[in-house]
Amino acid sequence: MAQNTVQFEDHDQQSIQYTTCYMCACRCGIKVTLENQNIRFIEGNRHHPTNQGVLCAKGSAGIMKQNSPAKLRQPLMRKPGTERGSGAFVPISWEAALDQLTNRLAHIRATDPDKLAFFTGRDQMQALTGLWAQQFGTLNWSAHGGFCSVNMAAGGNYMLPFSFWEFGNPDWDRTKYFMLWGVAEDHASNPIKIALEKLKRHGAKFVAINPARTGYQAIADEWVPIRPGTDGLLALSMIHVLLRQELFDWDFLTRYTNAPFLVIQAPGARDDGLIWRNDTGQPMIWDMRTEDFTDGMKGGTLPALLGEFTTPDGRKVKSVMSLMVEKYLAEEFSPEVASEKTGVPATTIERLALEMAQVAFQETIEIACEWTDWTGRRHDKFIGRPVSMYAMRGVSAHSNGFQSARAIHLLQILLGTIDCPGGFCAKPPYPKPVPPPNAPAQHSAPNTPLKSSILGFPTAPEDLVVDAEGKPKRIDKAFSWEAPLAIQGLLHMVITNATDYDPYRIDTLMLFMTNMAWNSSMNTKAIRNRLRAKDESGDYKIPFIVVSDAFHSEMVNFADLVLPDTTYLERHDALSMLDRPISEIDAVCDSIRHPVLSPNRDVRAWQEVLVDLAKRLKFPAFTHEDGTPRYRDYADFIVRYEHDPGIGFLAGWRGKDGTKPLRGEPNPKQWDAYVAHQSFFQYHLPENIRYYRFANQEYLEFAVEAGYLSKAEPMMMELYSEPLQRFRLAGMGLYDGPRPKDPAERERLTRYFDPLPFWYEPLEQQRVSEEDYPFFAINQRPMMMYHSWDSQNAWLRQIIAQNVLYMNRRRGQHLGIEDKSWVWVESHNGKIRVQVQLIEGSQEDTVWTWNAIGKQPGAWGLLPEAPEATHAFLMNHLISELLPEMEGERLFANADPITGQAAWYDLRVKIYPAAPGETGVWPIFPTIQPLPEAPEPTDILRHHTHEPVNLKS
Repeated sequence: MAQNTVQFEDHDQQSIQYTTCYMCACRCGIKVTLENQNIRFIEGNRHHPTNQGVLCAKGSAGIMKQNSPAKLRQPLMRKPGTERGSGAFVPISWEAALDQLTNRLAHIRATDPDKLAFFTGRDQMQALTGLWAQQFGTLNWSAHGGFCSVNMAAGGNYMLPFSFWEFGNPDWDRTKYFMLWGVAEDHASNPIKIALEKLKRHGAKFVAINPARTGYQAIADEWVPIRPGTDGLLALSMIHVLLRQELFDWDFLTRYTNAPFLVIQAPGARDDGLIWRNDTGQPMIWDMRTEDFTDGMKGGTLPALLGEFTTPDGRKVKSVMSLMVEKYLAEEFSPEVASEKTGVPATTIERLALEMAQVAFQETIEIACEWTDWTGRRHDKFIGRPVSMYAMRGVSAHSNGFQSARAIHLLQILLGTIDCPGGFCAKPPYPKPVPPPNAPAQHSAPNTPLKSSILGFPTAPEDLVVDAEGKPKRIDKAFSWEAPLAIQGLLHMVITNATDYDPYRIDTLMLFMTNMAWNSSMNTKAIRNRLRAKDESGDYKIPFIVVSDAFHSEMVNFADLVLPDTTYLERHDALSMLDRPISEIDAVCDSIRHPVLSPNRDVRAWQEVLVDLAKRLKFPAFTHEDGTPRYRDYADFIVRYEHDPGIGFLAGWRGKDGTKPLRGEPNPKQWDAYVAHQSFFQYHLPENIRYYRFANQEYLEFAVEAGYLSKAEPMMMELYSEPLQRFRLAGMGLYDGPRPKDPAERERLTRYFDPLPFWYEPLEQQRVSEEDYPFFAINQRPMMMYHSWDSQNAWLRQIIAQNVLYMNRRRGQHLGIEDKSWVWVESHNGKIRVQVQLIEGSQEDTVWTWNAIGKQPGAWGLLPEAPEATHAFLMNHLISELLPEMEGERLFANADPITGQAAWYDLRVKIYPAAPGETGVWPIFPTIQPLPEAPEPTDILRHHTHEPVNLKS
């Protein structure tokens, strides 16, 4: 008998588009099935190098991001006569909005370009936003890195030819021992999940070092519950063990690092602690073959790794390695002493160090392959030390994070696990010289583009962005004496400094996709007050605020002009080799987004707005000499702009006929080529240039041709940082050049700019009583949410819609705190009321919660009574952007004194039960009023692209 079939899908009405996800920073490839101009569903792209078909809850829930009621619908301006922050807006046309903004920006550019402060969040297009700001001529631009993980980037860039963050990865296929330091679950989510599955399948050991046992840590073979902010000390204690047992890679240190370089020992002299150099500036070593001093960058030598010598002119010099041995064999780094601070048993510290040494030196792997190093020496194999590490914000977000990151890298270097099979490897366009050879722009002038990029890598006090009196030229004080190596800026300090007129008053603050009125700010309530602060004349201290976002975030409320952005499925994007590409350790990769849906609102992609503004303001890079535009739009700009001859934003299908990879003339059909290839480009490196790239001659020549390097020269790893010593000499008053005048700045340079990695107690904790505030308090980022973007998402809200404060069960019970009870959490800066949950998976001195679940009532298209607004909370209210005051000292940022990284995780708190009847989260903020023409908020959001099929029994 014939059976009736039920048709669930009419595939003739569906189409498939491939693009790149933007639900977090992973940038996975996605396959989007469309039906009736809507998303039917989203899958992972099996061919994509980043996620290989794997897709997380966030990626799949892109449907509900696209259908969010929180989407901005039209340009808005603050209603005349209303107060900033009240949320009262009136619609304005795009032409009127852009005319108004163009006129304002043109006046600023013609008079004082630095009165524009342009700061962006996770924009994934910093090559464009940075170029735009450089062409405008303002020194005041940077992205989110300074409050995210700049310590990771800087710590690597000033020691290795690459770093953690998005510039390096473990060789997941070959590593046998993997150590994960302070990585939250949302970071590199799908790639790390794929990788951890490989490790489990291959039998590798996975050790997780984190105060909280969640996500990745939950499946580790060993969880090491460490006290927050002590990671650097743990790494240095492991180094103590390795040096004491003489378990380190002598050949690696001798060939590829500055360990043999000789350092001048002349206390009180201007060259004390600098590397001894010959007349041509080359570092000197002691050559054991000739038994004489010689150029350390010359091939064919046999450097002495250890030794103390006297130069021909009578100066004492020691090798870097000798200084390291003296420093790290000190008792303060012994496992017994380190255990007291880290909370990790001494026996565990010693065992972990010895386990890694065992794998590195007794389970070495080899790959047969001929390659040539920079000295011309031929090799017939790559030697691999199969120990790898990865670290992120849990290490970075402390005021000692830069030195802690360097300590972890030093541990890797001693084991010889850098850019080798099974080790921690670079991702193109890295490796780069140490540090990369570009200093930040220092001078601005009316109607004039800056002469160099705004961000850079200072190597001496002469590179700072300060005036003749030593005062900062940037509103965030990046690259000043307060934060000399602030390679990603200090976004978290912009609003505070601007309203304090410190160092000067700005006119316009332009923010893209950063929620500075909520979870992106330390001290949230105080920052919101600053956003609406007025001077004695009744004028706003920040006269004009422009916000571009795709959604109704809390920050939108404080805008004077709102420019609504598109979603990631409605625009072009280039995830570029000039910026933050998706490369793998064995392949050059980049990708695009292209519109798979047309906006149904009056919105424009921020990229398009920037290109339009650049044309209106007649930036030289965007217009011809006669003022006519060089580019039609953003898509045209991406195809035809050349950073250097043949080098553009996209590396694939270059050349007029699209046949040239990596370098070639602009291809007018380049976007089409990417779309036809599922929106990504992948160029596999030949096997002979996949490892030891910092010294691999064939790779160095390849990198020059590809535009990654200017010269095919080796990149030595700087265990001892001469740039740090120059700044330290300036603090000591010995540097032959610029020196700070402020005694507190001099003390900071002298104390913290140690050229060898060291550990110090985080700055805020030095000023806060441990007895009064006995707990460390940190945030974790959950795997199913990304910052504040996704707690508006109808699907992801079903996984988590409120957060609690997690506390170690034994510790909580000892204090008489009951599970699920309400408690007050108090810091030196403020207090909050939250619900506590007792768990085993928390270090006993640490409490933690999920980040950015809490929302202001009425924001993000949610009902005012949504649990995110009534039952969830932010820890940000407890954190100050400024350090506690010390008598006689001006206020400093609560940040790393070297890089300016926001010290989110230095927080200490006390916890005590709420009084009977004190329930519910506190503080609660006023309800945000709906925007003009916004849809009614709802707690139920359904989505379907065709009439659902109802199966009846």
